[in-house]
Amino acid sequence: MGENKDFVKEITPMEVDFPRWYTDVILKNELVDYSPVKGFMVIRPYGYALWEGIQAFADEKFKATGHKNMYFPLLIPESLLNKEKEHVEGFAPEVAWVTHGGSEELAERLCVRPTSETIICHMYSKWLNSYRDLPYLYNQWCSVVRWEKTTRPFLRTSEFLWQEGHTLHETYDEAQEETLKILDIYRQVAEDLLAMPVVVGKKSDKEKFAGAESTYTMEALMHDGQALQAGTSHNLGQHFTKAFEIKFLGRDNKEHNPYHTSWGISTRLIGGLIMVHGDNRGLVLPPRIAPVQAVIIPIAMKKFGVLEKAEELFKSLKEQGIRVELDDDTKESPGWKFNQYEMKGYPIRIEIGPRDIENNQAMVVRRDTLEKEIVSFDGFAEKINEILESMQGDMLKKALKHREENTHTITNYEDYKSSNEAKKGFTKAMWCGCRECEDKLKQETGASIRCIPFQQENLSNICHFCDKEAKHMVYIARAY
Repeated sequence: MGENKDFVKEITPMEVDFPRWYTDVILKNELVDYSPVKGFMVIRPYGYALWEGIQAFADEKFKATGHKNMYFPLLIPESLLNKEKEHVEGFAPEVAWVTHGGSEELAERLCVRPTSETIICHMYSKWLNSYRDLPYLYNQWCSVVRWEKTTRPFLRTSEFLWQEGHTLHETYDEAQEETLKILDIYRQVAEDLLAMPVVVGKKSDKEKFAGAESTYTMEALMHDGQALQAGTSHNLGQHFTKAFEIKFLGRDNKEHNPYHTSWGISTRLIGGLIMVHGDNRGLVLPPRIAPVQAVIIPIAMKKFGVLEKAEELFKSLKEQGIRVELDDDTKESPGWKFNQYEMKGYPIRIEIGPRDIENNQAMVVRRDTLEKEIVSFDGFAEKINEILESMQGDMLKKALKHREENTHTITNYEDYKSSNEAKKGFTKAMWCGCRECEDKLKQETGASIRCIPFQQENLSNICHFCDKEAKHMVYIARAY
């Protein structure tokens, strides 16, 4: 089945208007809807199923490394938020405040959590006594509120779902090991589950989390050439543990402040998933995250044996652990169903009619390539599993190829600055480490330093922005 630009008329072509394409895809597929309060989205069942897939994958990884889930309150007293100066200054413009309980004015304002370091540290200060209690390896799944001025579903909303881990350690080295361990789990979520390749590295001091000693990030490249910060892990050092007087009796019988990490991924990953893999027909979902991996569509199902064979295939696929649906609805035509399931991004469509049954086979269509393949009923479920696994790998390779083709090396800053084309995608550049160069880049181009990648390359000994001695190779890009 070849490409036909008129195939799905409801979706704006991404080449015409990428933001409109994105909005069309999420609304037409009923992933979200807008709520009466600006910036607060209603996540509908199909969208929430994607989040549940991310949640289940990550939660299993967290628990395998010794982390346990807890839950902390939504509301945080203003006095707690003010305990760590850098932190409160970083979040103050986005904080939503509760000032009344019923008709009574509260004695102290309560903030709706923008993140939970402060309330969690308050509780840790009550619980921690000895080095024998460490490490604290805790995580919570919750929502947070940051009052954003410009919002877009999944990518930037005033309320979003996420997980936030908060751990305490006896030594700096243990905290650093934890920070990087979690970053690698996030990389697995992105690459192994979502087939979304990421660049991993360290944030600049300007871009790091408010109150962090170091922030590490994974950055993904979207189809339109903009970057997306897809997850962060922070080594907070002792900044919060000193501010909140979290202490433990050490092996030397003296009091010490533990070392602290925090880390999070959110529903923003769903936005990344859509923008990395989607096309003009709609969603394209990697099999491992797809809520439904295969749909069976009987054709001429009133004819003898068609529906029975479809039900038999449905049962065999389900027994193989494949997430499968059987669409035996008679109100819509097969052609309408083909359109619908392609728009929804189901990885595999299985068409079965009377002639297929005579030939002991079914037609199988892959969503990523739209290729059709005739598959025998003999060993059918095993073959579908093979196609799904192949598709998962192929989608990662395709996304990686797109990133590589849209990753450039800066040669001359003036040329970069004057060319809009040069600013699409990732650009590698050398940087002296000075904040002035970083500010100049943002002001003059709209791009920012996305990360200092772990895999360094020596492109030049000179900073591309000021001609001083270069310290790092960095990835720069415009970002969501």
